[in-house]
Amino acid sequence: MFTWLQNLSDWLIYSVLNVAADSHLGKTLNFFFYDSIKILILLFIIIFLMGIINNYFPVERLRSYLNRKKLYGLEYILASTFGAITPFCSCSSVPLFIGFVQGGIPLGVTFAFLITSPLVNEVALALFIGMFGIKTTLIYGATGILLGSIGGWVLGKMKLEKYLSDWVKEIWENAHLENELEEEAIPFLDRLPAIIASSLDIVKSVLLYVIIGVAIGAVMHGYVPENFFEHYLSGGEWWTIPIAVIIAVPLYTNAAGIIPIIQVLIAKGIPIGTAMAFMMSAIGLSLPEATLLKKVMSIKLIVIFFGVITLFIIISGFIFTLIL
Repeated sequence: MFTWLQNLSDWLIYSVLNVAADSHLGKTLNFFFYDSIKILILLFIIIFLMGIINNYFPVERLRSYLNRKKLYGLEYILASTFGAITPFCSCSSVPLFIGFVQGGIPLGVTFAFLITSPLVNEVALALFIGMFGIKTTLIYGATGILLGSIGGWVLGKMKLEKYLSDWVKEIWENAHLENELEEEAIPFLDRLPAIIASSLDIVKSVLLYVIIGVAIGAVMHGYVPENFFEHYLSGGEWWTIPIAVIIAVPLYTNAAGIIPIIQVLIAKGIPIGTAMAFMMSAIGLSLPEATLLKKVMSIKLIVIFFGVITLFIIISGFIFTLIL
């Protein structure tokens, strides 16, 4: 699919710029040019497709549907799946979390959305397809949705509503939604310009993260010896995954910034389970998110939420190791 881009990268770096193909600089520049363009192309295509889905199935409609239907547990999967197609990081998911609570959605279902939204989104899926292929992308997406669904179910069974802040509990208890959502009969072609503009806005918003992430990955690809990480982290010891998760939690990044680096770490010898656990913790849990959640939750609830998700991410790391 991207053979033309690789040929263009080779021609630009090795012929036009006259950088030796076997040099560290040549490998670094080639990787940077090729991956940057490929990621941005995939990013726009997948965000555009997800924009169509979001345009016809907005959050208000989901809240109304969940409020009116008895789904016998499927509501966790539905909320988690919706979280997977929304382009939000861990911090920007919090306002939507409040919106779910305001809509009277059960807390466990709301947590399912909050867990999955930063972990899996169109940005992450676009990057994964380009870097790891369809199989790994499908496993990653399914794992993220399953993680959110089970995590939301577990948290829901723990009856944690009492640990919400007082004003959020009042909103949740008095929440009401209209039974029917009025649909706007807007033709697809009339919606198309807004979808394209929104897709471009999202690409622009993550462009700097993509450039920085690919640049770091390119330097590592070109200059770090092949066995550098393998020597320290590729032994497959069980404790490497929990340590990777613990190290990543204080970080605050998004998929666009971290996935290009993860690609190189895997290529350099880090086990995929360890790398994936690190990535999911970095984008799914963060100290800024905890600060925002403090406005709507007690510290005890935040600790429980982070603890449950950390455990599930560690389990996911072991699953990735076994499957891939």
